[in-house]
Amino acid sequence: MAADRIFIDTNVLVAASVEAHPSHAVATAFLERLARDGANACISTQVCREFLAVLTRGPVEDRTFGVEEALAALGDWTSACELLDDGEPVLPELLDLIRRFAVRGKQVHDANIVATMRAHGVTVLATLNGSDFRRFDELISLAPLVS
Repeated sequence: MAADRIFIDTNVLVAASVEAHPSHAVATAFLERLARDGANACISTQVCREFLAVLTRGPVEDRTFGVEEALAALGDWTSACELLDDGEPVLPELLDLIRRFAVRGKQVHDANIVATMRAHGVTVLATLNGSDFRRFDELISLAPLVS
């Protein structure tokens, strides 16, 4: 995977950040393997917002994060990952995906991830919710998260 760019979904970062999370070992092993192989992990500003929302809205697997602790955890991820802007250049991609795949409701958030990936030339997504992205199989591939 050397020199590859892989987009990391929010759920992978949350799992890697919370030791009691059922997918902690898999997420941590995957991210460590990416770093070891020299792959470039990418996240977006959307992922940053979602990460903070998940950690600060209540317990995650009985783990409660204060604001400062959540911000520090996010700081670790933004230091370790390439941060992709999901602003102006992403909107045309998002609107195209919404039309093309009849995206509705909360699915727009997943479509925005794919739009961000496309706007920045990233084709591989690491997620624990692969079924949420199946409709986009012709555009992106999913990285296998196995330890």
